[in-house]
Amino acid sequence: MEKKNVFRNDNQIDYGVILPVFLLCLVGLASLYVALFHSHNLAESANPMRGVLKQGIWYVVGIIAVAIIMRIRSKMLWLLTPYIYGLGLVVMALLVRFYDPVIAASTGSRNWFSFGAFTVQPAELMKIAMIMMLALVVTKHNGSYRERTLQTDGLLIGKMLAATLPVIILVLLQEDFGTMLVFLAIFGGIFLMSGISWKIVVPVIATFVVIGAGTIFLVLTDGGRAFLENIGLFSEYQFKRIDSWLDPFHDIQGSSGQVAKSIMAIGSGGMFGKGFNVSDVYVPVRESDMIFSVIGENFGFVGSTFVILLYFILIYRMIRVCFDTNNEFYTYIATGIIMMILFHVFENIGANIGLLPLTGIPLPFISQGGSSLLSNMIGIGLILSMRYHAVEQPQETTRSSRRSRR
Repeated sequence: MEKKNVFRNDNQIDYGVILPVFLLCLVGLASLYVALFHSHNLAESANPMRGVLKQGIWYVVGIIAVAIIMRIRSKMLWLLTPYIYGLGLVVMALLVRFYDPVIAASTGSRNWFSFGAFTVQPAELMKIAMIMMLALVVTKHNGSYRERTLQTDGLLIGKMLAATLPVIILVLLQEDFGTMLVFLAIFGGIFLMSGISWKIVVPVIATFVVIGAGTIFLVLTDGGRAFLENIGLFSEYQFKRIDSWLDPFHDIQGSSGQVAKSIMAIGSGGMFGKGFNVSDVYVPVRESDMIFSVIGENFGFVGSTFVILLYFILIYRMIRVCFDTNNEFYTYIATGIIMMILFHVFENIGANIGLLPLTGIPLPFISQGGSSLLSNMIGIGLILSMRYHAVEQPQETTRSSRRSRR
């Protein structure tokens, strides 16, 4: 009987989430081996297994994180969220001053701490902290204001902006435009799910569309570029990435070489690919931002489609968890995690095939990098926690989804 109590929640483990993540991790290790084996860095190509084992250690750390987090009750997450968010802001603020200058010189972004051979990117973990904080803010507000009006919705937007703007400002100070877009995607997803009236949502979306169209217009003109650079929104290397997006083959030996070679590598894979560990097209930074080019070249259209299908299954299973939980706090956390992973997948693959500008965003569970992998694994742990504690809900997070909405 005691043994039964210990394992009473085993049937609540969502293997529909675990399986696609596991398969993506296997694809990641195989792709990383190929990328390192054919790297122009002699130290990496001479011993690719060293990099694979290092990434494998991060997978183990991530699995441990998942196992721990999925058992943390929602009430504890509720209580810890403000402290996690505050600590994240402090670490992000320290990064503005104590960033790694070598990595900053090579990437153009001041977003890495370095401790000897060990590096960490705090913004990746800050994504989870901001998701939890926005979920707490929205849940508290909805619990306090049962009757929704334009005034209460405006107050909620103010609270959400108060939690988001400090993070955005710190990311902009680090000159990490790609990561800023991820935070905006997270904010947008939770914003749309928060129950705010469409009388506000529609004008806000229209405003962003106008701003986006205006920005594109400015980017396409010399005077507009000068204006964007003067106000600090864009830098020269970002303009080069946009030029590479507009015409990937305009400077193959220079600024657009990474995107152009990625497109050529993926195209050369054909329907079924060239086979494992074959690389006829060298793509810079292939182990990280351009890892999808390895998949396309080695495994072709079929292999690439399989990987994309795994992401679709993962997103679908996470959405199902949202519908199955009766915990509003969890629902907003899941929304933020789904938006984070979905934006990463869409942007990374889109950049690899020339559909979107390259922003340096890694491919979840596949690209090399411990910080990004750990952030995604923590997100999966939170998703699994929703199933594991399917009926639990802290007192503060009274369900408000049935409130009257205009």
